[in-house]
Amino acid sequence: MEKKVLIGFLFVLSAFAQADRQWVLQQSTLMYHVSHPLHQTDGVSHAAKGKGVCHAGQCDFLIAVPVKSFDSGDSNRDLHMLQVTRGAEFPIVTVRTRLPESDPTAEDIKADLEIQFAGQTVQYKQVPFKLEKQEAEIHVTGTIPATLSDFKIDPPSLLTMPVKNEIPVRVDMTWHRQ
Repeated sequence: MEKKVLIGFLFVLSAFAQADRQWVLQQSTLMYHVSHPLHQTDGVSHAAKGKGVCHAGQCDFLIAVPVKSFDSGDSNRDLHMLQVTRGAEFPIVTVRTRLPESDPTAEDIKADLEIQFAGQTVQYKQVPFKLEKQEAEIHVTGTIPATLSDFKIDPPSLLTMPVKNEIPVRVDMTWHRQ
C-alpha cells in the first residue's frame, strides 16, 4: 500500500513539474521612431497584451497591440499613420517568438521574431534584448530594427521630402509568471 502511495505521489509530482508555465505581459511601452529632414517623431503605445507558454524547454510568446493605440502627440499625424499603414484593414500588430527556457542568470537573449503589420509578415533574426529578472517577473528591453520597406509601406512625404526608411521600435516590457 505504501509503495502504491509513493508511486502515485511521484507520478503526480512529475506531472506537476512538467506542467506548462505561463507568462502574462503586465506592462509595456512600445515606441516607434520616424525621422524626417525637418523633424523627428515618436509614437508610443502602452496597450500591448501578451502571453507566453513554456513547455518541454520551449516558450512560445504572442504579443498584440492595436495600431490605433500609438500616440505621437499630434492627432492629425496619428490619423495619417493609420492611413499609411492600412490600420483600418489590419488593425493589430502581432509579434510571435519561440525561445528556449532561459538560464535564470542570463542577462540577455537573441530572439527570432515574426511580426505581422500592415498586411505583411516579416521575420527578424537574432534581435538582442536585455533581461532583468526578479522572482516572478522579467523586465525586457531592446529595439526591433524595423523599416517601412519591410512592410511594403511607401514612405510618407512632407514638402516632397519622404521620411527615412528606418522605423526602429523600442520595446520595454514587464512579464509576470503565473
